[in-house]
Amino acid sequence: MSRILTEKVVSVKELAKNIYKMTVQSEYISMNAVPGRFVNVKCCCGIDALLRRPISICNVDKDGGSFDIVFQVKGKGTEYLSQKKAGDEVDLIGPLGNSFEINKDNKRIAVVGGGIGIFPLLYLLKELKGVDRSSYLGFRSSDYVVLLEEFGAESEALSVSTDDGSRGYKGLVTDLLERDIEEKGFDIIYACGPTPMLKKVSEISKKTGIPCQVSLEQRMGCGIGACLVCACKIGNPDNWDYKHVCKDGPVFWSDEVIFDD
Repeated sequence: MSRILTEKVVSVKELAKNIYKMTVQSEYISMNAVPGRFVNVKCCCGIDALLRRPISICNVDKDGGSFDIVFQVKGKGTEYLSQKKAGDEVDLIGPLGNSFEINKDNKRIAVVGGGIGIFPLLYLLKELKGVDRSSYLGFRSSDYVVLLEEFGAESEALSVSTDDGSRGYKGLVTDLLERDIEEKGFDIIYACGPTPMLKKVSEISKKTGIPCQVSLEQRMGCGIGACLVCACKIGNPDNWDYKHVCKDGPVFWSDEVIFDD
């Protein structure tokens, strides 16, 4: 069950250009978080940034009673959030949403992340112990590459792409997945990132018959399913319905999601 909490900021660190990691002390979140869930954060007091910002849980320290979120400054709200200091309070609701499905029968795992979509996948990898884990991470350029050391520590194989070729492979991260998929014979694919990337991963999943779960990135208003801001189409082209990414997701099986062109 999610709760409205006022917690203490442990630290805020800039990882790359306009990308920040915040560690928050919270016994409740650390004990109840599972990979794929998120928190809805109030970025400031007053009316400057009224809506909360949904941010994926990137890592959890259950022993220390804390968790990490990583976010990119994209507007006034996240700018306020990036300016918080150790000891400041942060108002949040969480943990929210559903989670990635972890099946112990799956021994060969691929995670595919694009941009800020990589963050929930790190916590997932840490929970997938004793399996062969391949990570595929795509970024716009080397300026935005983050957490490679952390992903490398939790992966048996790590592949990186950038749009401009300034780090790793020049091109789409899904090219790297397609390159390896026949040889590695993955049992399941997990993905999070921009919609075009998720659509391509879904097509690869359908073509190869490898099950895939995707975590959708959507703008949210309330974060609890009361509004329609984060509605998405779930079903098949002939029989679909709107679901809320915040309440029914953010994780769905890729063959359920209708990616509109």
